[in-house]
Amino acid sequence: MGHWIFTDEHNMFRKTVRSFVEKEITPNIEQWEKDGQTPRSLYKRMGELGFLGIKFPEEYGGSGLDVVMEAVFTEELARCGAGGVGAAIGSHTTIAMTNIWRYGNHEQKLKYLVPGIKGEAISALAVTEPGGGSDVAAIKTTAKKDGDYYVLNGSKTFITNGVNADYVIVAAKTKEGPQHRNISLFIVETNSDGYSVGKSLKKLGWRSSDTGELFFDNVIVPKENLIGEENEGFVYIMKNFQYERLILALGCIGAAEKALELTVQYSKERIQFNKPLSEFQVLRHKMVDMAVDIEKARNLTYRALYLYSQGKNCVTEATMAKAVASEMVNRVCDQAVQIHGGNGYMMEYPIQRLWRDARIQTIGGGTTQIMNEILTKQLGILTPVEVPANKAPKS
Repeated sequence: MGHWIFTDEHNMFRKTVRSFVEKEITPNIEQWEKDGQTPRSLYKRMGELGFLGIKFPEEYGGSGLDVVMEAVFTEELARCGAGGVGAAIGSHTTIAMTNIWRYGNHEQKLKYLVPGIKGEAISALAVTEPGGGSDVAAIKTTAKKDGDYYVLNGSKTFITNGVNADYVIVAAKTKEGPQHRNISLFIVETNSDGYSVGKSLKKLGWRSSDTGELFFDNVIVPKENLIGEENEGFVYIMKNFQYERLILALGCIGAAEKALELTVQYSKERIQFNKPLSEFQVLRHKMVDMAVDIEKARNLTYRALYLYSQGKNCVTEATMAKAVASEMVNRVCDQAVQIHGGNGYMMEYPIQRLWRDARIQTIGGGTTQIMNEILTKQLGILTPVEVPANKAPKS
């Protein structure tokens, strides 16, 4: 796909990823959806191909490429037709390991980033709690320092990769206050005493990713597993949210493109009143509207991605991109099901899965309503709370 943000190298990589997805992922998604998880073998395969370390330094087994290259990978992975696969891989590379890359020390990167990039270890980020929802500052999980250790107590929920992770980046309160300056991030190995996983949560969509409840009962965490500085965890989480929201927006675009592609193909094959659906003007125009909707979200997202890749503050643009793209993919997939008619409601047609998978996008990574609240501050409608400017780290 030609666009000013992409170089020839990016476009060549896109073809490589698209071919991989079509040959090694799409044929397996029905089984992975039934299994409720993305298999470890896919992580290992992606590690071998270098897909898990695109933006990470070569020193730790990565490719040292730019974030735009990872964006290409994200978009193409979303075209596989199962949002759960993108969620599982993205949670590992974009959400969890990125915190170690940005804020961890050399020893932590050697111990946790290297096997993660190889696909030999699965990671997850654990922030959301049963009573917290979108309010990160309200978490109740605690990590109390005791000599050379921290003692971790609490619980987390809706954690992607939570069931199968080998290590989890956990957000916990390390003191009572002040708010926004009392949270720290820790690397917690899932074989630790006192660590347990509750039931694997059953979801409407994203079924090929495992989602779990995590419990910490006096889990001993060595002080060496503190990421960055104590009490700076909220700042780290907020900084990474901008990139996470960009990645989510890109996933929405990839999924919407796939939905439109399937719908156009179906409209040419499905015969009604002795002619294909594509010959009905009302349906043709509906598909045109879908394409325009995708293109608007794409350009907003690509601009935010460009600013981020240049190390510029893109809080406003990334927030807009996430809000617009997530609402867009729901509209597009809903119209796609409508054009498919009764068949769109049948489980053997892939469009129903894209529709189900799209629904989480206006919720996960911050609801549309939270995005709008952030924008009221960014646009000066409300007096803004001080939020650290986003800077894209150098590889």
